[in-house]
Formats: sequence, C-alpha cells, structure tokens
Amino acid sequence: MTSGSELDDWFVGSILPMEPALMRFLRRHWRSSDEHQDLRQDIYVKLYEAAAQGGAPHDPRAYLFTVARNLLIDKARRAQVVVIDIVADLEALDTPSDDFNPERTASARSELRRLQHALDDLPPRCREVVALRKIEGLSLREIALRMGIAEGTVEKQITLGMRSLAESLLAQGAAVGAAWVHRLRTRKYDG
Repeated sequence: MTSGSELDDWFVGSILPMEPALMRFLRRHWRSSDEHQDLRQDIYVKLYEAAAQGGAPHDPRAYLFTVARNLLIDKARRAQVVVIDIVADLEALDTPSDDFNPERTASARSELRRLQHALDDLPPRCREVVALRKIEGLSLREIALRMGIAEGTVEKQITLGMRSLAESLLAQGAAVGAAWVHRLRTRKYDG
C-alpha cells in the first residue's frame, strides 16, 4: 500500500465487513468472553501493520482467520495452563492455509499418539505428577499438597518422568524412522 488512505480504504472495505464472522470465530474458540473485544483489536492491529509493511494480502479472509488463529495459539501458549480444548478446537479449523495439509495433520496426530503411549508407560505416581505439572500447570507446592508428598519428591518425579518421556519418544521416533527406511529400501519401482 502506498498511502494511508488506500490502506484505510482496503481495511474498511475488505476487513471490517468480516467482523461478524470474526466475532463468531472468537466466541467459538476462546472461552473468556470479556477478552473477545481486545482480541479483535489485536487482530486488526496485526492485519493493518502487516498490510502497511507488505501490502494487502490476496485473500483477506484467509489472512484474517490465519492471524486470528495464530494470535489465539500464541495466547494459549503464553498462558501457564494450556487449555487442551482450545488447542484441539484450533486444530479443527477449516482455514485455508499451507500449514494444514494432510501429511502434517497425520504427522501431528501420530506424534500425539506416541506421546500418549509414552505417558501411559510411566509409573502411575510419576504420570500423575507430570500431568499435574506439565498439563494442568500446578506448582510443585500445589502438587505436593494435592498428592501428600514432599516437594523434593515431586521435583524428582518430574525429572524422572520427563527423562523417561524423552527417551521413549526418541526410541519411538527411531523405530518409526527405521520402518520408513526399510519400506523405502524394499519398495519396488516400476520403470
């Protein structure tokens, strides 16, 4: 965009008419209704600044919802407690984007299954401590009080659990990689 008035005209003509759809999107994917107006403004600022620097996008609707989705993901990541419903809802969006291709979706689901299997393999107390700390976001003290164990024990269980998860995921990844290499080596090509 070359001038401020052209940028303003683009914004008013292309972005503002989508406000009702944007607000429905925010209501559907962000539970805290008192933040919806602020989120909308943050999205508008990001859109306007990006258009001022690099020009108007070719598909304003896709760009609007991609910016909205990314803003919600960033906000969820910054929160100490990640609400799994929010992340799951955001993954299910039908926004046209190069980021959402079938291979990447299948890969992400496979990684989540591997993580769940690794979590299931942990001893029960260790699994509970890791879940309370890493998924629910509780402090060491809160976990110790809830489980009736010492904070030092909580810290050791987290260390052991995270180490075990890392080793398990690494081993699973190596096994998956080896299986793919084997398939590629044994595949017969017509040609």
